[in-house]
Amino acid sequence: MILMKRMLLSLILAFAGLLPVAGAEEPVLVELFASQNCRVCPKAHKVLKALDDERDDVLILTWSVDYWDYLGDKDPMAMVESKERQRGYVDRFHLRGPYTPQTVYDGVEQCAGSRRSYVDRALEKASERPDTDVKLTVKGDKILLSGTATSLTDIWLIDYLSGAANTTNMVHPVTRVSALGPWLGNDVQLNKPHCESGCAIIVQEAGFGPILETLVVQP
Repeated sequence: MILMKRMLLSLILAFAGLLPVAGAEEPVLVELFASQNCRVCPKAHKVLKALDDERDDVLILTWSVDYWDYLGDKDPMAMVESKERQRGYVDRFHLRGPYTPQTVYDGVEQCAGSRRSYVDRALEKASERPDTDVKLTVKGDKILLSGTATSLTDIWLIDYLSGAANTTNMVHPVTRVSALGPWLGNDVQLNKPHCESGCAIIVQEAGFGPILETLVVQP
């Protein structure tokens, strides 16, 4: 009886907004590096589309690269920043070179994105990471960044296509990347960005290290 009363009280508090509700935590960032000239990439897009449909605790971003352009037409979504970011992960994970379709999970796990079993395994490992005290909190037209940084950290603003604006077969293709500055752990206030479609602020250890916090900014 006591246990039932406690469960009922927890449900009441959760509905009242006094307790965190499951799935309300920051999402695991899943990054896919792909190209329209990559033969296996359509399979990866389908795998991640299914993942995006099934789970609300992930943010999937697709970075288009151009190093396969010699195999076909120029990829219109490719950006220099995509290639630079992937090369950073190549060094971080001590890989022989970049490949597609590569997926990276919170900057701590990576695998080929064309196999759902690989994706699920990497996502589970990334989800088991200890939580940090780094937090991004929206307050009116400002975003407060707080917590502890053990090393130099970068703040990124990522713009991507979402909803009706995304007419591609990709999940959240990235359209623009902006560096908001380095961060050393002090409390910082950022202006809330205006998002044309979708955007997110990412706090990441310098050198394309682990993701410390991800905030999806509502348009």
